[in-house]
Amino acid sequence: MVKELTAKHILIFNVNWLGDVLFSTATIRNIRRNYPDSYIACVIPSRCYPILKGNPYLDEVIIFDEKDRHKGVLAKMNFVNMLKAKQFDTVFLLHRSFSRALICRLAGISERIGHVTKKRAFLLTKKIVPPKKDSLHRIDYYLDIIEKAGLRVEDRYMDFIYDHADEETVEKFFAKNSVLKGDFVVALNPGGNWLPKRWPKDYWAALGDKLISGLNAKVIITGSSADVVLVNQIKGLMKKPPLVASGAFNIKQLGALASKVDLFITADTGPLHIAASVRAKKIIAIFGPTAKEITGPYPDNNAVVLQKDVGCLIPCYKVSCKDNRCMKAVTPEEVFAHAEKKAKL
Repeated sequence: MVKELTAKHILIFNVNWLGDVLFSTATIRNIRRNYPDSYIACVIPSRCYPILKGNPYLDEVIIFDEKDRHKGVLAKMNFVNMLKAKQFDTVFLLHRSFSRALICRLAGISERIGHVTKKRAFLLTKKIVPPKKDSLHRIDYYLDIIEKAGLRVEDRYMDFIYDHADEETVEKFFAKNSVLKGDFVVALNPGGNWLPKRWPKDYWAALGDKLISGLNAKVIITGSSADVVLVNQIKGLMKKPPLVASGAFNIKQLGALASKVDLFITADTGPLHIAASVRAKKIIAIFGPTAKEITGPYPDNNAVVLQKDVGCLIPCYKVSCKDNRCMKAVTPEEVFAHAEKKAKL
C-alpha cells in the first residue's frame, strides 16, 4: 500500500556527477507525480546545474559546492541557514554522504529519507535499506529510495531539456563547416572523468580516419574546453581532418548535437547519457572498467555497448590503473564495423 505523505516543501539532495544526475531525473519526475502541488527543489553542484536547468518537474535548483564556495564551516552554516529559511519539511537524500544528512538535520527538515549507512543512520527518519552493491542500474538505485519510502514509481526514463536556441547553435556549426543534409554525421566523444574509462588517443584517430575514408563521414570530435588538448592531439594523429567542436558547445548544445548526428560514439561518461536521454539515432558505447548493467545507456534500444572480457573484475573502480587493457581490447576495426552497419541502414 502506498503511504500518503503530507510534505508541502520537498528537497532533493542530489549526487555529484553529470551522468548520475541525469539518472536521477527519473526519480525527480516520479517525486513530482506523487506531489503535483508541492514545492520541490533540488540541490546539486554548480557543474551539474545545466543538467537540471529547465527541468519542468522542479520549482528551484539550489547550488551546493562542498569543495568550493561551501568549503569552510562558516559557508556550510550559511547554507544550512538558507535551507532553514525555506522551511523544507521533507528531503530525499540521493547522496549517501554523512555531511549532507547532517546539513538537512541542522536545517530542521523533519522528514529525512535516504539509504541508510552505519555512520548516518541516526540522522535519517526513514531508513531505506540499500540494495546489494552494484545490483541495480543507477536509475533504479535512486528510484529504490522513493519506492521503498512508499511513493508510486511509474517509469524510469531520463529527462534532458534543451531549447531552440541550442538547436540553432548546432545548425550554425553545421553550416559553417559544410555539414549538409544527407551527410553521414558521426560525433566522437573521447573525454571522460577518469582515465581508465578513456579509449586510447591513437584508437580514436584510427577510427576517425576509417569513418572518413571508408564511409565518407563528417566526423565531429566533441568535448568541453578541458578536452581541447586531448582533441587536438587526436586531430594531430589523423590523416584526414575532422571537425573540431571541443569547447564549441555547452552541455545543452551538446544534447542538441547528439540528437541530430547519425551516430554518437563515446566511452562511459556524461555525454553518453546525454545522448541516450535525447534519444540519439544510434549510439556506440565503448566500455572497459564499468558495467553496462549499472551505468549503461538507457534506453538501450538505440545503443550498442562494446566490451571485452580481459579477466578483470567488472565493475572495477581502480582509478589509478595504468594498464587500460580493458579499453584497448575494443579495437577501432570493431567499432568501425558497427558504424558501417549503421551507415547501411
